[in-house]
Amino acid sequence: MSTASSAAPVRPAERILTLDIIRGFALLGIFVMNIPYMSGSFHAGADGAVLWPAWWDQDAERIRDVLFDGKFNSLFSFLFAIGFTIQLGRLEQRQPGSFTALYIRRVLVLFVFGLIHTCLIWAGDVLHIYALFGLLLLALRGCSDRTIIGVIGMCLLFPGFGSALRLLTRSSEDVARLVVIEQANEVSNNAAFGTGSFLDAAMESTRESIAFYTDPNALPFTIWFYVMIAATMMLGLLAGRHQWIQQANDQLPLVRRVQWWSLAVGVGCGVIVTLGNVFMDPFVPSPLKIVTSTCYAVARMSLMMFYVATIVRLAANERWRRRLQPMAAAGRMPLTNYLMQSVIGTFIFYGWGLGLWGKVGYALQLALAFAIFFLIQVPLSVWWFRHFSYGPMEYFWRLLTYGRRPESATQSQPA
Repeated sequence: MSTASSAAPVRPAERILTLDIIRGFALLGIFVMNIPYMSGSFHAGADGAVLWPAWWDQDAERIRDVLFDGKFNSLFSFLFAIGFTIQLGRLEQRQPGSFTALYIRRVLVLFVFGLIHTCLIWAGDVLHIYALFGLLLLALRGCSDRTIIGVIGMCLLFPGFGSALRLLTRSSEDVARLVVIEQANEVSNNAAFGTGSFLDAAMESTRESIAFYTDPNALPFTIWFYVMIAATMMLGLLAGRHQWIQQANDQLPLVRRVQWWSLAVGVGCGVIVTLGNVFMDPFVPSPLKIVTSTCYAVARMSLMMFYVATIVRLAANERWRRRLQPMAAAGRMPLTNYLMQSVIGTFIFYGWGLGLWGKVGYALQLALAFAIFFLIQVPLSVWWFRHFSYGPMEYFWRLLTYGRRPESATQSQPA
């Protein structure tokens, strides 16, 4: 019997509500952080002037940097790794002889989705990156907890090490060259995304996606981004292996301690990063950059853990559990909502859509992200699951993975 016909996609009744709620919040945070890049906003213009000097835009940027920057793609990668352990465990139970092949097929389909997304819609895609990490998680699933913890520690120290290395090796000529390259990229983006056609934007997205992996100037950021994702992926692997989320209700006093300690560490490190950025040129290495780089890595993970612990505690309360059901609906179709955010965001800002590229400040961007998520995506998700069991892209993903149509009857949300 074939793998596709023997195994089956996860049924709605098997879903874990708390994880879906956390995914919903992760989607909101990712959109908050992606909109500035979709809108053409930069921290400084080509002449070094602040692009949005109004106090409300500056405050919105600081709030975004402290509370959102890096925390929610970390949260999404954390959840991806937890989902990996759940999916692989179920596949192994149902199809012990060929579960690995089926899982690899699922990851490869996600990789193709990511390639299409990054080339046609938006170059900030993370789906193909998660797919690559899905293969890494498969290779590391047998590693000891000690090994995984060691990897997490090295990942958190890596940004500071990289900053120290740049301090020792980067010359003033290198800095000037990077500034020229960044200015050229900004001009290219403005032309393609700001005033170009859909084809122009797709070609620019493809160029940026290729440069992310092939341009030597982009390589340090590429490595840094993968290392940051790896840190939370490894933490998610531990969480999934030991079922931390599933068993959290039995450990609520511990969850509460994790919540407040994570908040204290995360906000403290985040404030250091924000204040440090005021006095640093992003292109010029400095001793302060070593400190802020390390603090940024710690803040990412700490605030992510605070958000997880907070949602777990809320979901343990019956009243809050009911209130958060709409967020769970959004989290049940994360692939659909993630791609929808890219389509909506690029339509609003790119030249082929409403053409608001470079015309919307940080405060309005923040308001837009919340409005689109809570007024469009959450209600649409709730409505969708009144009629269908899976989100549209999730349905398609399962169809391509298992080689047959998953069940489509209406299912109530899991309790």
